[in-house]
Amino acid sequence: MPEVEEIKQLVVGTYINYFHCKRIVELLKVSESNTKNIFGRYSSQRMKDWLEVVSIYERDNIYLAESAHLLTQNVNYEIPAIRRSILKCKQLQAECDRKEKDYISQAASAKDDFQTSCKKLGIKGEKIKTELIKLVADLPQIYSKILSKAQKLHKVTEFYEAFVQFTVGSQDSGTDEQFPICPALGYILQHGNTTVYRWRTGKDPMSIEEVKLVVLEEEKDVQEDEIDWGDGEIDFGISLDEGGGGDAINFDIEVSEEAAINWGEDADTSGITLGSDTTTTDDGVARGVDALTLLDNLDTRNAFVNDILELEFFLRQRLKEMKGEADILSVNQFQGAPSICQMQTVDDVNSMLILVQDVLSHLRDSTVQHFLMIKSSPRYVDRLADSLKEKLVYQEKMIASQKAVVEKRQASLEEQRKLEPKLDTLIMKTRELKQQIEQEISKKYKNRPVNLMGAVNNVLS
Repeated sequence: MPEVEEIKQLVVGTYINYFHCKRIVELLKVSESNTKNIFGRYSSQRMKDWLEVVSIYERDNIYLAESAHLLTQNVNYEIPAIRRSILKCKQLQAECDRKEKDYISQAASAKDDFQTSCKKLGIKGEKIKTELIKLVADLPQIYSKILSKAQKLHKVTEFYEAFVQFTVGSQDSGTDEQFPICPALGYILQHGNTTVYRWRTGKDPMSIEEVKLVVLEEEKDVQEDEIDWGDGEIDFGISLDEGGGGDAINFDIEVSEEAAINWGEDADTSGITLGSDTTTTDDGVARGVDALTLLDNLDTRNAFVNDILELEFFLRQRLKEMKGEADILSVNQFQGAPSICQMQTVDDVNSMLILVQDVLSHLRDSTVQHFLMIKSSPRYVDRLADSLKEKLVYQEKMIASQKAVVEKRQASLEEQRKLEPKLDTLIMKTRELKQQIEQEISKKYKNRPVNLMGAVNNVLS
C-alpha cells in the first residue's frame, strides 16, 4: 500500500468493512492516477484488487447485511460490555476506598489499644518483656501504699473482734481458747510486710537468699522482644467483625464484691498454708518461700485479702441488721456487749465499710494484679507480652491490607482509563456506521430520508 496516513489507519483497525474499502479506493485513485491507460482503466494490480473487493461487496447488497450485522454487534454486545467493565472498575474503586478507610481505622484502633494497654501497665512498649520485668521494682511502693491504707483498719478489727467474742465466744464460755480473728491482717497491722520466715518463726532471719525470677534469666538478649514477622503467611486468628479483638488478654479484670480475689490458687481463710518449698530447718537463713514478703507470697497474700473481705462481709451484714432492728429484743440482746459494740452507729459502721472497701479497691486494681502475676509467673509474662505484640502484628496486618487495596484501586483505575477511550472510539465508529447505512438505504429509495430507530439511539446517546 502507498505511504498514505489515512490508508494506514484504515487497514490497522480490528475490522475492515465495505465503507473502509470504498474510502481506500478513493484514496488510491489519487495515488494511482498515473497508472491509468488511454481507456481510463488502472493498470495497477493493487487498484484492480480493491475495485474487485468493492464489486463483490455490492453484489446482492451484501455490504448492507454485513454493516447491519456489525451495527447490531456493537449496539447489543461490544458497547454494553465495555460499559459494564467500566462500571465494575468504578464499583471496585469505591469498595477499595471503603476498605482503605476501614483498614486505616482498624490500624489506628490497634495502635491506640496497644498504647492504652502499655500506658495502663506503665511501660513504653519498645522492649515489652524487659519493661514488664522492670515493673516488679514498683511493688514495694505499691505495698507501702496498701499498708498505709490498711493501718486505718485498727478500729475495724477491734470492733469485729469484740463482736465475735461477745456472740461466738459466749457460747464457748469456760474455755480460755479465743477465736482467731483475721490473723494475717492483724499480724501485718502490727509488724508490717515482713518476710514469711518472720511470720513462720517469729524471728527475723539472719540473712535472706533472694528469690531469682526465671524470667530475668530469659531476658539476657533484649532482641528476643522484637517481633519476628517471618517470611510465610501469618494466621492471625483475629475476626475483623466489628473491629474484632482476637484472643488477646482482657485487661479489665472485674472482681465480684461477694467473693474473694482469686490470685491464682484457692486460699484457706482459717489460716495460712505455705508452699511446698518452705524451709523446714531453722538455720536462720530465709530461702525459697521464706525469703518472700507476706504480700509477695501467694498463700499469705490470699490470707490477707480474705481477712479484709471477711471484715467487709461482717460490716455489710451488721449494717443490714442495724437498719432493720425495730424490736426491743434485738436492742436488749446487746446490753451486755462491750461498749465498742454498743456505741457504733449506722454512720460509724458505714465509715468503717468505706475504709475497708478503699483497701480492697487498691488490691483489686488491675495494674496491681498484673504486677503480682508478673513477679510470680514467668509464663504470665510471656502471655502478656505476646498479647501486646499481637496488637502490633494486627496493626501491621491492617497497614499491609491498606496498601494492598490502594494498589488494587490503582490497577482498576488504570484499567478504566484504558477502557474509556476504547468506548468513545467504538461509539464514534458505530454512530458513523449508522449514518453510512442510512445514506446507503436512502440512495436506493431516491434519496428519501431514512432513520434507523430502536435501541441503537439509546446506546449511542
